[in-house]
Amino acid sequence: MTATTDEVEAAREEMIRQLVELKAILSPEVEAAVRAVPRHLFIPEVPVAQAYAPEESPVTKRDEHGIAISSVSASRVQALMLEQAQIRPGMNVLEIGSGGYNAALIAELVGPEGRTTSIDIDQDVTDRARRCLDAAGYQQVNVVRVDGEEGEPQHAPYDRIVVTVQTADIPPAWTGQLAEGGRIVAPVRVQGLTRSIALDLVGGHLVSRNYELCGFVPMQGAGENRMRSVLLHDAPGEEVGLRFDGVTPNDGQVKELSAALTPPRAEVWSGVRIGGMESLDNLDLWLASVLPGFALLTAARGARESGIVASSSPIGTPATVRGGSLAYRMSRPLDEDRTLFELGACGHGPDAKALAEQVAEQIKTWDREHRTDRATFGVYPVGSTDVVPPSADLVVTRAHTRTTISWPSHA
Repeated sequence: MTATTDEVEAAREEMIRQLVELKAILSPEVEAAVRAVPRHLFIPEVPVAQAYAPEESPVTKRDEHGIAISSVSASRVQALMLEQAQIRPGMNVLEIGSGGYNAALIAELVGPEGRTTSIDIDQDVTDRARRCLDAAGYQQVNVVRVDGEEGEPQHAPYDRIVVTVQTADIPPAWTGQLAEGGRIVAPVRVQGLTRSIALDLVGGHLVSRNYELCGFVPMQGAGENRMRSVLLHDAPGEEVGLRFDGVTPNDGQVKELSAALTPPRAEVWSGVRIGGMESLDNLDLWLASVLPGFALLTAARGARESGIVASSSPIGTPATVRGGSLAYRMSRPLDEDRTLFELGACGHGPDAKALAEQVAEQIKTWDREHRTDRATFGVYPVGSTDVVPPSADLVVTRAHTRTTISWPSHA
């Protein structure tokens, strides 16, 4: 059924109310843009209530295996990325990864004196974005089909580049098409964890100004760099696997890790307490920065309920892998209402106790030194004269760049 104007307005205002409450909308400029753009016209396949739900990210295209390869991002994530970008009237902005709605928001922010260009590698996606933009009255947005790895040099330089696909690297074309004083906002994947990072060009490298948790479909084309998964236990409803952002274990090691799930296992508790509603995103980023052999343990709920593993997550729990052993973060409730938890680690395999102790010790370090800290990301071109600081806690090398994570020193 077609929604009435009043129903659309009510849904939009409720979305804005929630986005303000979630602190995704922080400025009157972003709020005005969100209010101006009719989001439902960019997702006509779903009901209006779903189109305006802050966490809904409707899939608009899947590959032959049914995996999502294009979607209209959740409005919460779009709003927070626009806040990170700090787009101003008159700016020239490139969006990498097209959908239509976000480009319309950008067009509202840059105003009639600005310029918005939206690109995507997929002709179906750019055609759809063009139709939706025209239907919503945003004919001024340039929509171009091109591999995102190349950027879009015709309309460069850009004051802002907003990337709406997950990337593991920052191609030289992006920094090369950035205007002086420009900013890139991109969902960068490091160690399997994706954060939307606001990156400013400082000298010859990029430095983060802030970052937020997010999730996006991965890049296609020349910049494609997907995570690799191995299955350790394949019983239906009890699947257990490991996801690696880089080199995966060989067949022999996978067999050893699968065998390691057989009891006994080692549990080590840290004494660190956390509220039931407190986010663990900061802790996970710390563990990704300092644990060797970092991976993400994925497990169905049935695997935890049957005692195969002590933690379950379809997205992934931080883990460390060494040889045929692994250990990962876990927690246990300290009260009946499950409002307070203790953090610890569970280990499997010959080195279960040692690895669990290592994870638990890093949880203690995070609690003692970094619980209220924010990390800094740096992105350095491979082969550049800019030297990666020796104080960096993590350095990840990709085809084009070396990405660093550094935590404040409290020495």
